[in-house]
Amino acid sequence: MQLRVARLCLDCEEVHDQQTCPVCSSESFAYISRWVSAPERRTQARELPSLETADVYRQLLDPNTQKAGTSRWVKRGILGLGVAAIAGWAWRRAPVAKGNATQRPRL
Repeated sequence: MQLRVARLCLDCEEVHDQQTCPVCSSESFAYISRWVSAPERRTQARELPSLETADVYRQLLDPNTQKAGTSRWVKRGILGLGVAAIAGWAWRRAPVAKGNATQRPRL
């Protein structure tokens, strides 16, 4: 159990981390960190983002930039579907047989 979430029941003096005491079902408690200080979990200060990073995030979140990127992907998708349709049409097209096309094959 972590010290920052440990609770002391004020009725039965049970240590727990739930909303109600598991022993007496009381809702009156006090955090143990009130009397015992918990050390800071982070050993080093968090690094601030650079201006370049902030600019990149702004560009990613800008709706105008997203719209341009979306339209580019839509155009590429339509082009890809057109190429796939032409390739499928060419693949299904039966090659023309040499000679008379009305002859029946022999059995």
